[in-house]
Amino acid sequence: MKEKAKILDQEGMSRAIMRISHEIIEKNKGGAGLCVIGIRNRGVYIAQRIARQIKQIEGIEVLTGSLDITLYRDDLALASGQPLVRKTEIDFDINDKNLVLVDDVLYTGRTIRAALDALIDFGRPKTIQLAVLVDRGHRELPIRADCVGKNIPTSKKESVEVRLKETDGKDEVVIAEKE
Repeated sequence: MKEKAKILDQEGMSRAIMRISHEIIEKNKGGAGLCVIGIRNRGVYIAQRIARQIKQIEGIEVLTGSLDITLYRDDLALASGQPLVRKTEIDFDINDKNLVLVDDVLYTGRTIRAALDALIDFGRPKTIQLAVLVDRGHRELPIRADCVGKNIPTSKKESVEVRLKETDGKDEVVIAEKE
C-alpha cells in the first residue's frame, strides 16, 4: 500500500478522542451506568482512552471491556484457513446498562453488525451507542455512528489505516492507496 495522506497526527487523534468523550457524556447526561466496550483490536485501545478521558472529565470510573467478533462475521465461510479468535473480556453485567461500542474505522457496517450480535449474547443492555475514530463512508448496512472523531470521504480503492502507540508505536491516521 502506498501512503497518500496523513489525516490525523497524535494531537489530532487526542482532540478527536476528547471530542468523542464529551459527546458520550452529553448524550448520557454523565458517566453513571456507562460501559465502554472496544472491538478487537484497535477499538479496545480507543475505548480505554475514552474511558480514561471520561474519568478525567466526570471523576467516574467507567467499566471497560473488549469484544472479539471473529465467529460472528458474515464472511467467515469465505476466509481461507483457521480464523484467529481472540479473547472477549466483558467482566461485568451489561443488562440495563448504557453501552458504548467503540471501533477504529466505520466502513461497510458489517463489523458493527457482527459486534451487535456478539453483545446480545451477553445480555440486554438499555442502549447500545456507537463511537468510531473514523467514518469513511461506503455503508452496506443501515448503521451509523453516534459519535465520530473524523469523517473522511474515501474511494473504495483507498484504505484508512489507524495506527496507535499501543500496537504500532505512534498515533496517526493515514489514507493509503490499494495497489
